[in-house]
Amino acid sequence: METTMTATRIDRGSTPTTTIYSEGADLVFERTFDAPRAQVWEAFTNPAIVPLWWGKHGTTTVVEEMDVRPAGRWRYVNSAPDREPVAFYGEYLEIDPPNGFKWTFMFDVEGVGPMGGPETFRFEDDGGRTKVISIGHLGTVEVLEGALASGMTGGAIETWDRLASYLAGG
Repeated sequence: METTMTATRIDRGSTPTTTIYSEGADLVFERTFDAPRAQVWEAFTNPAIVPLWWGKHGTTTVVEEMDVRPAGRWRYVNSAPDREPVAFYGEYLEIDPPNGFKWTFMFDVEGVGPMGGPETFRFEDDGGRTKVISIGHLGTVEVLEGALASGMTGGAIETWDRLASYLAGG
């Protein structure tokens, strides 16, 4: 008899708008936006739009590089008045407009070096609305726990709140 192990789904701070959970070493965010899929795709892949919503409230993001194609590189620098700028960067691995994309999502941690890994985004049509599912493949549960300890879920929720506001025309 063959037995397969399935990862346990653990809530990681879900809110009324955003579902956040881990399964094994994957961290998953899900949220439905009141916008058609093509508009959500554009918000994620247009370098002129990304700075309008990307990052926590009170931060500024500059898109230094964004080549949305397989093997294309991307780099965003996020700044805030109370800290040094933080660079997020990687490479697009798969592009499937408007269904989603996969990229490497990396950032440097002082004293540790580069952190991150592959992240998959899926955009599902929901009757004129769009469900966005982000799956961060963090490699090990220890890395996932470290990422959670950094406060990344709060930043992600604020970023998606800003995206919802942008998509609503605000």
